[in-house]
Amino acid sequence: MIPERLLVVGQGYVGLPLAIRAWETGHDVVGFDLDTTRVGQLNDGHSYIEDVPSADVAAAIESGRYRAVADPSDLESFTMAVVSVPTPLTDGAPDTTYLESAAEMIAPVMQPGCCVILESTTYPGTTEELFGPILERISGLTAGTDFQLGYSPERIDPGNKNWTLQNTPKVVSGIDDASLARIQDFFATIVDKPVPVSSVKVAELTKLLENTFRHVNIALVNELAMFAHDLDISLWEAIDAADTKPFGYMRFTPGPGVGGHCLPVDPSYLSWRIRQSLGHSFRFVELANDVNEHMPDYVVSRVVSMLNDAELSVKGRRILLLGMAYKKNTGDARESPSTVIAQALLDLGADVRAADPHVDARHVPEGVALVDCSADELAAADMVIALVDHDEFEPITVVDAAHRVLDTKHWLVGDNVTYL
Repeated sequence: MIPERLLVVGQGYVGLPLAIRAWETGHDVVGFDLDTTRVGQLNDGHSYIEDVPSADVAAAIESGRYRAVADPSDLESFTMAVVSVPTPLTDGAPDTTYLESAAEMIAPVMQPGCCVILESTTYPGTTEELFGPILERISGLTAGTDFQLGYSPERIDPGNKNWTLQNTPKVVSGIDDASLARIQDFFATIVDKPVPVSSVKVAELTKLLENTFRHVNIALVNELAMFAHDLDISLWEAIDAADTKPFGYMRFTPGPGVGGHCLPVDPSYLSWRIRQSLGHSFRFVELANDVNEHMPDYVVSRVVSMLNDAELSVKGRRILLLGMAYKKNTGDARESPSTVIAQALLDLGADVRAADPHVDARHVPEGVALVDCSADELAAADMVIALVDHDEFEPITVVDAAHRVLDTKHWLVGDNVTYL
C-alpha cells in the first residue's frame, strides 16, 4: 500500500498511539491537538501517555515524518484523516461539539480522493447524519463520489500490556464498498486484524454494545457487593467460586465506581439515541448508571461506618487514598471515582491525601495533597482507602504500616483490611 499523508485529529489516549503506530508503519503523520502544552511536549520528543514511550515520539519527530500542530492554519491537504476527539455528555445528552469542530476544521483542506475516518465513540447515525454532511457542506465535495468516509471505533485500553492497538482486532466500516475497502486496507497496515462490518451504523453500535455489556455487568456485581456486605457474605469468595465454571459465566468484580470515557459515558449515548429515535427508555443502562454512579457514595458511607466503629469522626481525620486514576497502571483520571470520593471526604471535613505515581497533580482535586505511598504516610493516616491497585503500591508495606484499610479491589490481605 502507498503510504498515506495522514492527519490524526486529537493526540490523547486514542489519537497519539494511532499516530505513532502509523508513523512506525511508514505513513507520514500530522497530529493535531488544541492543547498547546501537549503539542509542545510532542515536538520536543516527550510523551505524556504511558503506552507511548518518549523514545518513540522522539524518533518520530527526528525522522521528519511526524509532527504535532495546534493551529488549524498549519494543516495541509491529506490523503487520510482519522478523527479521535472527545465526545462527552452534557446534561445527560451527547455533546458532539468537538466532533463538529473537527469536521469544520479539516473540511477546508480536503481534496478529491481523500478518506476521512471517525473514531470517536458516538451514537449510531452520527457519521452519516452529522459528521459527513458537515464535511460535504464546507468542502464542496460529495461523500462516496469525491471522498471516502467511514467509522472505526477505538478499542484502546490504557495500561494494558497484553492487548495493544496493534494486536487488538479493529472493527472497520465505510459508507460504501469503496470506502470500506480503503479503510480496511489502511488499518491493515496498522493492526493485525481489521474486522469489516456491513454498515457504518453497525460499527457505531458495536462500540456501544461492548461498553454497555461491561457497564451492566459491573453494576450487577457492585449492587451485589452492597447486599452481600449487609448479609455478611463474602461476595469475593462467591465470585472466585463462580469463576471455576468453565462455561456460561464471565468474571466481573466490584469496585469504587466506573471511570474513563467508556463506561460512564458511552452507554448513555446509546440510551439517548433509543429515547430520541424510538421514544423508549433503555432500562438496563439507566439502572446501571444509577448503581455505578452511587458507588463512590457507598464507599464514603463505609468509611464513615468504619471510623464510627473506632469511635472516630470523619471530620479532622487523616485519610489516605491509594490511586486517583480510573484504572490500574495508568495516569488516566477521566471520570475517576477516586475524584468523587476525595471531594466527598473533603466536604465532610477530612484531611485527604492521595498517592498515585501515574496521575499528574493537576488532576487531583484542590485541597488534596499528593504524597508518596510510604510507610510514614500510611502510618500517619487514620484510614487508608485502596481504590486502585497500581503495581507500584507494595501490598506488604500497606498492610504492615496502615492502621485500618478499606480495600475496594480485594487486593490486600491482613487483619486490618476490610473489603468492599
